[in-house]
Amino acid sequence: MAARLRAPGFYRAGWMMAFGVAFATGLTWVVRMSTGHSTFKHFIDGEAILTVSLIAVPLLFLVGIGGFDYWFYWAAGRKTRAEDHSSHGARSWKDYFRINTDHKVIGVQYTVSSFFFLLVGGLIAMLMRAELAAPGAQFVDANTYNGLFSVHASLLIFLFVIPVFAGLGNFVIPLMIGAPDMAFPRLNALSFWLLPVAGALMLGSFFAPGGAFADGWTAYAPLSTNAPVGQTFFALGVQFAGASSIMTALNFLVTIITMRAPGMSFFRMPLLVWANFATSLLVVIATPFIAASQFFVLLDRALGFNFFNAAKGGDVLMYQHVFWFYSHPAVYIMMLPGFGIISEVLAVKARKPIFGYRMMAFSLLAIVALGFTVWAHHMFTSGMASWIRIPMAVTTAIIAVPTGIKIFSWLATLWRGVLHLDTAMLFALGFLTTFTLGGISGVMLAMIPFDIHVSATYFIVAHIHYVLFGGSLMTIFAGVYYWFPKMTGRMYDERLGKWHFWTTFVLFNLTFGPMHILGLQGMPRRVEDYASKFADLNLFISIASFALGLSTLIFLYNMVTSWRGGPIAASNPWRGMTLEWQVSSPPPIFNFDKLPTVVGGPYEYGVPGAVHGTFAPTPTPATVGAGSGVARAPSE
Repeated sequence: MAARLRAPGFYRAGWMMAFGVAFATGLTWVVRMSTGHSTFKHFIDGEAILTVSLIAVPLLFLVGIGGFDYWFYWAAGRKTRAEDHSSHGARSWKDYFRINTDHKVIGVQYTVSSFFFLLVGGLIAMLMRAELAAPGAQFVDANTYNGLFSVHASLLIFLFVIPVFAGLGNFVIPLMIGAPDMAFPRLNALSFWLLPVAGALMLGSFFAPGGAFADGWTAYAPLSTNAPVGQTFFALGVQFAGASSIMTALNFLVTIITMRAPGMSFFRMPLLVWANFATSLLVVIATPFIAASQFFVLLDRALGFNFFNAAKGGDVLMYQHVFWFYSHPAVYIMMLPGFGIISEVLAVKARKPIFGYRMMAFSLLAIVALGFTVWAHHMFTSGMASWIRIPMAVTTAIIAVPTGIKIFSWLATLWRGVLHLDTAMLFALGFLTTFTLGGISGVMLAMIPFDIHVSATYFIVAHIHYVLFGGSLMTIFAGVYYWFPKMTGRMYDERLGKWHFWTTFVLFNLTFGPMHILGLQGMPRRVEDYASKFADLNLFISIASFALGLSTLIFLYNMVTSWRGGPIAASNPWRGMTLEWQVSSPPPIFNFDKLPTVVGGPYEYGVPGAVHGTFAPTPTPATVGAGSGVARAPSE
């Protein structure tokens, strides 16, 4: 037992978390006594203790499970330990519940954990739709409803869409570029374990005095600075989720730039690699802004800094500028990896090269640049200077151009292709339909008069779900089905996969399509009650949403049963040309038994004799993982 308490793991994490609570209590008492609170009654401050605990306990949990052990060892000046790779790879299911440095294990950890938060967020959505099935109070009061939609949005944005793309990318990006692992394996492991911490904080807000944070995922000040203590859970949860995103993005950037196999120039990289490269640039530049916005809120709440207190010189609108300077680029953080997934799926399933490959790559970088020029279109009704509306409307319309390039390139790729309409391909085609509809409503919202008319209505709810559910989630499902054989070594049930697609596609449109009508008729969003004239459509939407939630059970059943006992997968069941399909399913522990050399493009389907990669006779320690893209194939 003593050894267990000393070794990294959940035993050590448990007693260190208890120590964190004691430390927070003691620190708060000392500070309050030193500032003149002389009596026991006066120097106990429950909210202050809770705030410090919410910082100390998660950090000590990460220390307890071993997230910092190697770095502490190094910082102590001790002799560097030889890497025995004992924390690398999965030999049993238990290896998925500890610090693991294998990018493939981390990819599975990310993906499975993210889908857990999808299920929780979906259940919360069911509670919301149950409340909205009829006018008047049904199951929850107004404040509880506010907490439900706030946690629902926060979980699905910060704990599902963003990290699930990181999970899929973690698994396949090193394989695609011919690298044995990510550049910083220990940082990669820590970046995952920050996510359960963030999720626990957001869900834990339901148990806080006063209830969950109830001002939406935007947490607008001054409401957030005066809200009950549940708001602190959100502010700190965002910090941990944001730190995870930044760590992962830096890891992707360094890996893609420095660890490409010999012969893999930038214009021989698969478009998923390009998409993650562009996304990582967005994350590194933009995420510090949402971290700053929540730090300002914390300082206002805990120490009275008054950044957003207009009565004391603060600027309420400044919160929105800082928040949206992150949160509009965040829309593309949640979309660009999906664009890469769709490119991979369409090329393989249509048996054709991607049309306009270089323009597709450049359009990703154009979205990165333009993404930082449109943030204030979320603020047309905020009271900001009216002249800012015009340039923001113009840039919002312009940013549709690189996205339109992608749509037309995908359609041209499909044109006269040999289409294989399996599950991954169906979700890719479903994405093209629903995301295009979401993009059209997005261009409508760029028009200032129309935006002002519908800004606080269900039209916005419909738009964001067509973009993030019809866009991001469709690509996520396509990616999971596409790489499931590579990740698990098993094949899924194709019949169940197609049932999952058709139920999802039809019920999604039945759920969110009518919300456009409600919005144009004036139904306000973020309310638990509404006028009786909206009752019929709301009942229809609620019924469709319950069925949509049930359709997810088909996916879960298919994934679990196929992972446990599905047919053994071949190394390349889809006959793909990218490097991840040239190794076994699942891949070897360090990905490649022999060093790959890239000799052609990734999408040369239909080109006689085309080859993307070959393997050197033997890898050497000096060359494995050292390919920086400098070594080129003779044909380049």
